[in-house]
Amino acid sequence: MKEGLSSKRKQAKYRIFIDSAMVFFVVMAPFVFKIHEYLPRNPNETFEVLGFTIGQNQFADVSTYVWFLLGKFIPLYLLFIWFFTCKHWWYHAILIPITMYSFQIFEVVYSDDKYVDSENLLWLLPICMVIIPFVYLVRVKLYDKYVHGIDLEAMDAELEALKSKNAAQTTSDSSTLEKELENLTKESFADELDRKLSTRNLEQAAKQFQLRLQNLLNFNNK
Repeated sequence: MKEGLSSKRKQAKYRIFIDSAMVFFVVMAPFVFKIHEYLPRNPNETFEVLGFTIGQNQFADVSTYVWFLLGKFIPLYLLFIWFFTCKHWWYHAILIPITMYSFQIFEVVYSDDKYVDSENLLWLLPICMVIIPFVYLVRVKLYDKYVHGIDLEAMDAELEALKSKNAAQTTSDSSTLEKELENLTKESFADELDRKLSTRNLEQAAKQFQLRLQNLLNFNNK
């Protein structure tokens, strides 16, 4: 009992910690976005953080470059939080904007092209071709179940139950038929015994024996 309570308490503490961390990151989003205002605005200057050197990367300066990156990164991690906490049936559709922002960040960081956000649609097409039909199928199932009252799983379960019932009934019918055949065999044998050992037959046999005995006695007296 105590172990169960301690386990539930640990789970509750872990859940509260995770929820608090998500709330913290959501609240800090506008403050994180303001970081670019404290970065160098000189085109020739760079910025170092955790051993990484950040330059202008084809932008006017480091501040503009980080401003552009944060404009992609903050919506991305907010979408991640939304995806992992969303309880709606369509939450898989959130993967599409997540993928879009991920590709945009990848293009900005690793591409030397002066034009960005230009070929994201081509990268998103394979993801959309998988996610959109999946979400649509989920929507169709839910619509059929809760609007039209068509529950395919319940129908499958009912069919399986009907098949099992028919199989059991077939087995029962076969066993009943065997019992009936056995009873017919027993009844025919019983009829034969009744015919042989009936009262009428016994009386006739006794009369024949009596007549034979009288004839034998009469023959001896002579």
